[in-house]
Amino acid sequence: MARIVAVKECLEKALRDESKPWTKVFAQAEEKTGVDRLYIFLGSLTLLAVYLVFGLGQQLVCNIIGFVYPAYESMKALETSKKEDDTKWLTYWVVFAVFTIIEFFSEYIVCWFPVYWLFKCIFYVWLMAPTEYNGSLILYRRIIRPKFLQYQPGLDRFLSNARDTAVKTAAEALLTNKQD
Repeated sequence: MARIVAVKECLEKALRDESKPWTKVFAQAEEKTGVDRLYIFLGSLTLLAVYLVFGLGQQLVCNIIGFVYPAYESMKALETSKKEDDTKWLTYWVVFAVFTIIEFFSEYIVCWFPVYWLFKCIFYVWLMAPTEYNGSLILYRRIIRPKFLQYQPGLDRFLSNARDTAVKTAAEALLTNKQD
């Protein structure tokens, strides 16, 4: 029960945070309807969940959720001098990219898993949650970073060799074209 109260307080704080783009929208909706913005938010979430299960264009809606807010926050982070917000959003995009690559190879799941888009949206929200230890930080620190550190030297050698080969091939092609 204490956890539910903590989540409710966190949501109420986020819905009233003047620095967030959604605050004005919820304030206007609250003013026009007379319904507390928390309940408007929860109702909207419920409608979104139902839509992601039964609606058309779920992939587009899900991708908008995964792109728009993180892109907005990333651009804001780039405009500040703080390193922490840059790191947070770079971490999100690294995890997002890894997930996108894995998802590409498991595309057939969508046909067999009717609530896939709902779970994917929940996953995106977990990745970007405005907490100190959101999903992207957890997955990066526990899975991606250790694998990256393990394979980085070999990948660096591979990329260096590929670059050298590309430069050599391009130079040879230019010399061949000049001689013709």
